[in-house]
Amino acid sequence: MNHFLGAAMTRRRLGAALLVATMVTGFLAGCGEQKPTFSSIDITGADYGKNFALPDHNGQVRHLTDFAGKVVVVFFGYTQCPDVCPTTLAELAEVKKLLGKDGERLQALFVTVDPERDTPELLKAYMANFDPSFLALRPAPQELEGVAKDFKIYYKKVPGASATSYTMDHSAGSYIFDTQGQLRLFTRYGSGAPVLAADIALLMR
Repeated sequence: MNHFLGAAMTRRRLGAALLVATMVTGFLAGCGEQKPTFSSIDITGADYGKNFALPDHNGQVRHLTDFAGKVVVVFFGYTQCPDVCPTTLAELAEVKKLLGKDGERLQALFVTVDPERDTPELLKAYMANFDPSFLALRPAPQELEGVAKDFKIYYKKVPGASATSYTMDHSAGSYIFDTQGQLRLFTRYGSGAPVLAADIALLMR
């Protein structure tokens, strides 16, 4: 997956990095003490998505507070997703590169909506396709409904030709938390790495 998408991304990386720098510099030059203007949807103060306690693909139970000091992007999906999930994760990997040295302060969290098929081993291998720092979280099947409700995301199993060939409809956007663990932004699928990187750079200030 990385090899397929990487060539096109590499050709665009320099221009995208310059765009991110221009967007952030322009904001800093003109904003004074004004509230940041984000391209993503500003949901600061939302009363949902406050925390979680879910095992990652290494078996370690994770909480939002584990990532204090980092901007956290939370995305729901599943490993057999044909397009939205790999595209989003590849985009986040590109965002990390565009952020330069600040990329280490970005944490991507992929929450599976298909824990029946998405084993820890499969999730670990899937994350390795994009970035070794990305983590997959796996709620138990009986926990998934509560987690989805807490984050106001939609998912539904769509039957296939056999019992194991089903697909999952699910929300395609991502939630972005600031370095203090506060939910700040919702970004729609397909926003683009440069725009997302510029928003995240603002949250890192």
